Amino acid sequence: MSERIGFIGIGIMGHGMAHNLLRAGFPLIVWNRTPGKTASLAKAGAQVAGLPATVAANSDITFICVSDTADVEAVLFGESGVSSGATAGSLVIDCSTISPTATRQFAQKLRQQSVAMLDAPISGGSEGAAHGTLSIMVGGDEADFARALPALQAVGKQITHVGPTGAGQTVKLMNQILVVGHALAMSEAFMFAQASGVDLAKALEAVKAGAAGSWMLSYRGPQILQRDWRPGFTIDLQQKDLRLVLEAADDVGAPLPGAAMIFQMYRTLQAQGLGAEGNHALIKALEHLAGYEIQSADS
Repeated sequence: MSERIGFIGIGIMGHGMAHNLLRAGFPLIVWNRTPGKTASLAKAGAQVAGLPATVAANSDITFICVSDTADVEAVLFGESGVSSGATAGSLVIDCSTISPTATRQFAQKLRQQSVAMLDAPISGGSEGAAHGTLSIMVGGDEADFARALPALQAVGKQITHVGPTGAGQTVKLMNQILVVGHALAMSEAFMFAQASGVDLAKALEAVKAGAAGSWMLSYRGPQILQRDWRPGFTIDLQQKDLRLVLEAADDVGAPLPGAAMIFQMYRTLQAQGLGAEGNHALIKALEHLAGYEIQSADS
C-alpha cells in the first residue's frame, strides 16, 4: 500500500510535482496559502486541506515546497503548522531552497517529536517539475532517504543522497552558483554575437550542443532570442537564493566574487520592477550598460 503523501506549497514547482505524485498513484492531500492554486489538483483527485497541520495529520510523508527560510519555519512551527499535526514516525521532505543552518535546526526540533526530516531541494525549472525530471539533492539519514525514494522518483530523475542533514541545501546553493554563472556567460555571449552582426538563432544552434552547452543555454537561450521573459524561476527567487549563497559563503570563508557581482546585477533589475521576470532576464542588465538589445533575426 502506498504511503499517504501530503504536499504544502502549490507554486511554480509544487504544482507539477504534486500532479506527478498523483499520477504515480500516491494518495495525496494538499494545502496552499492561496487556495485557488489547488483547484486542478482537486479535480485530479487530491484532497484539499484547510491547514498545514491537517495535511501532516493525514500524511505519512509531507512535502514542503515554499519560497524562503521564514516560510518553511512558519509552515512547520507556526500556528496550525506541520509540527502540530505530524505523528511520530512520519517524514517531512523539504524541497524549498533555504539556509543549511536553519535546516539543521528545524530537523532537530522535529526529531524531538520523533518526526524525521530530509532536505531535498530541487533543480530543473518549471519544465522539470511538470515532466517529473527534476534533479534532487538530498540531505539526511540514509534510512529516511531509502523510505522517501519511491516518492522522490515520482517527481525527479537525478536523485542523489549527498550527505547528512543540511548537505542537500549546501549542494543546492552550489547549483545556484553554477546557474547564475551560466546565465551571465550566456548573456555576455549573446551581447558579443549581437554586436558582431551574426545571426543569433544560428549561433545558438552552433554552440549549444558543444563544450559550451548548458541547461540554461538550451532552455533559456531561445526565450531570450524571442524576448520571452516568462519565468521558469523568477529574478526575485534567484536573488533569495543568491542571498543564501553569500550568507553561507561568509559562514565558511569561501570567496565568491562572481556570484556577488551577479547578485548586484539582479538587484538593478529588481529596482526597475522586473523581479517577477525569469532569471534569464539578467541579460537586461548588460543591455542597459551597452545601450542596445539583442535581437534574433526571426523575431
